[in-house]
Amino acid sequence: MSVLVVAWVLCIFMQHRNMAIGAGFVAASNSSALDLEAKALIESGWWSGYSNDTSIHCRWRGITCNDRGSVIEIDMGGIYLGDKFRKFNFSSFPNLKILYLDGAGLRGSIPPEIGTLSKLTSLYLSTNNLTGNLPLSLTNLTQLKGFSIYNNLISGSIPNELGDLKNLVALDLGLNKLTGPIPSTLDIFTNLHNLKSLFLDSNQFNGSIPPKIGNMKNLTTLYLSNNRIVGEIPSTIGRLTSLSTFLLDSNQINGPIPVEIGNMKSLRNLNLSNNSLAGEIPSTIGHLNDLSILSLSWNQISGSIPVELANCSSLVNLSLSHNYLNGSIPSQFSKLFSLHSIDLSYNKLTGNIPHYLVPLEFNLSYNSLKGQISNIFKSHSFDAFIGNKDLCGDFKGLSPCLPSSPIMSKIKMSLPFIILIVLLLLGYFFYSQCWDGKTQSNPVTVKNGDLFSIWNFDGKIAYEDIIEATNDFDIRYCIGTGGYGSVYKAQLPSGKVVALKKLHRLEAEDPTFDKSFKNEVKMLTEIRHKNIVKLHGYCLHKRCMFLVYQYMERGSLFCILSNDVEAMELDWNKRMSIIKAIAHALSYMHHECIPVIIHRDISSNNILLNSKLEAFLSDFGTARLLDPKSSNQTLVVGTYGYIAPELAYTMVVTEKCDVYSFGMVALEILMGRHPGDLLTSLSTLSSQKLMLTEILDQRLPPPNRSIAQDIFFATSIAFACLCTKPKSRPTMKWVSQECLSSKKPLANPLHAISLWQLKNQETYMMRE
Repeated sequence: MSVLVVAWVLCIFMQHRNMAIGAGFVAASNSSALDLEAKALIESGWWSGYSNDTSIHCRWRGITCNDRGSVIEIDMGGIYLGDKFRKFNFSSFPNLKILYLDGAGLRGSIPPEIGTLSKLTSLYLSTNNLTGNLPLSLTNLTQLKGFSIYNNLISGSIPNELGDLKNLVALDLGLNKLTGPIPSTLDIFTNLHNLKSLFLDSNQFNGSIPPKIGNMKNLTTLYLSNNRIVGEIPSTIGRLTSLSTFLLDSNQINGPIPVEIGNMKSLRNLNLSNNSLAGEIPSTIGHLNDLSILSLSWNQISGSIPVELANCSSLVNLSLSHNYLNGSIPSQFSKLFSLHSIDLSYNKLTGNIPHYLVPLEFNLSYNSLKGQISNIFKSHSFDAFIGNKDLCGDFKGLSPCLPSSPIMSKIKMSLPFIILIVLLLLGYFFYSQCWDGKTQSNPVTVKNGDLFSIWNFDGKIAYEDIIEATNDFDIRYCIGTGGYGSVYKAQLPSGKVVALKKLHRLEAEDPTFDKSFKNEVKMLTEIRHKNIVKLHGYCLHKRCMFLVYQYMERGSLFCILSNDVEAMELDWNKRMSIIKAIAHALSYMHHECIPVIIHRDISSNNILLNSKLEAFLSDFGTARLLDPKSSNQTLVVGTYGYIAPELAYTMVVTEKCDVYSFGMVALEILMGRHPGDLLTSLSTLSSQKLMLTEILDQRLPPPNRSIAQDIFFATSIAFACLCTKPKSRPTMKWVSQECLSSKKPLANPLHAISLWQLKNQETYMMRE
């Protein structure tokens, strides 16, 4: 009996001992795994500034551990890692679920070892400099739900095996260099029934959209924009009833918009802009009650705007610009209470402008609209109406409206005959005046017989008033000097402040100078443009001659950019407004004035700003005033650093010389300094690697997303204007019109655009 008891005790003892050994082995194994994780973290070099005490690695920046101390999440987004990505020992982290490395400056290819992270559910590698192909080892990440490599340099095709990741919910491959036909590419994802968000935008996919796209019924977001997709939109697109955002812009899509698009009842954002779509806008779009953004601009769409669009009660932004739409603007749009902006520019719309547009942001430019613009539109810029020749009203830039009575209709019919009679009478009058001794032709005759004339004033201003206001052009009143003379500030007896440009006389003893001078200055005073400094008149005196200009409170653009404090006042929006203003002014001088006016001396010194920092072009035509016998094409003047290169050997001045100078000024506005050093080094490889944001004025905060498109556009235009071949430069009319048009979405964020890409964009723009 005692032997049995002893045997039983020994058995129990051995059982407990084995259990203790097993527990100790498990604990040791866990401890070893955690030590491996901590060691791998240190050896990666990602946490080089941290303690080597591996027992506290769960407290390090970006590290999250589970209850047992194993790493389950690493977030190093925004921390520069560079080449250290490849040093990371992925196999040491069997429990890692989330790896977030967005904007970490990663370089090289994606390491194949990343496929060992078998429990990974989220992998974010966007906005880096990763290259090479997508590794096949990614298909081992069977638990993956979210994967993003947005904004890298990944190339090649998408592996078919990526379609085995059945748990994928969101996949972002946008803004890379991926290639391949879009049909087979989309086939990869048709069996991923959990997939809701697919981003393939800004790559190099080609081919046409397959009908099978209708099988991806769970998709809520689909980005296909900025690729090389051709063909028509298949009618099966209407099966994607869960789709909320569909972006297909900037491709080569043709054919009509399918009527089945009206079945996509969940759509909120639809962008089909910048394609070759034709036909009419289907009325079925009116079924999309949740639609808030609709862009069909830059296509070949014709017909009228369907009134059914008024049923899209959630519509906020509507862009139909750059098409061939006709008919009137639907009155039913007054029911769109959520509407904030509408762009109908560059179409063939007719009829009157409806009053419901007053509280909205809108662009109706370059249509065939007619009628009177009411004063309720006073708060809107003239740019929203420009290019509609039959509009009139008490609005800056428009002709006044004539009363539309039966009597006025008869007067309009008789107007040519009335003008002829008036001209004959005037001819007879001037002939008789000349016959009587030509003594009455002077605008105002002062006691010494010299000429003095000022338009748009009360007529009481005399030469003596000017002399008194400036204390006989005392140096204290001088606010600037130039090649043609000095500028003085003068306050007239009426309280009006003007700028006086006292000119150097070059006429010597030429007896015809006075008459030529008067003819030239009279022509210049007839210029009417909101961005050109107003010339009020002149004085031609034996002792001096001067021009009387509108006074600009803030002085020249050059002075403001040269002052660090004042330059900060010119934020990106104001700088873009200045570039557009000068473009409009030059377009007016080149294309709307008869004869054409070539400025010849465009520089930041000749761009003046008023108290609101609005820009005005000044000092135009001065060279011709001082030498009226010179032709419009042979008088070479200008400011060093802004003169077109061809003038060094042709000596022929054309409008394209002004275009070149405009490009220099536009770059100067964006850079905050003269761009001479940049232009001389552009041919070097190092300069081509410069990023756009590196050359922008560093005194200002980086541009936000809302202004980035405008800055990219302005820089591209500037480089196009600086082309060494004059014929390759755009016209100022083209530049002016492009300033008014809606901009295409950027393929890359501003900080990812290099000067080399800008040069390519400039070539593309000019080819278009």
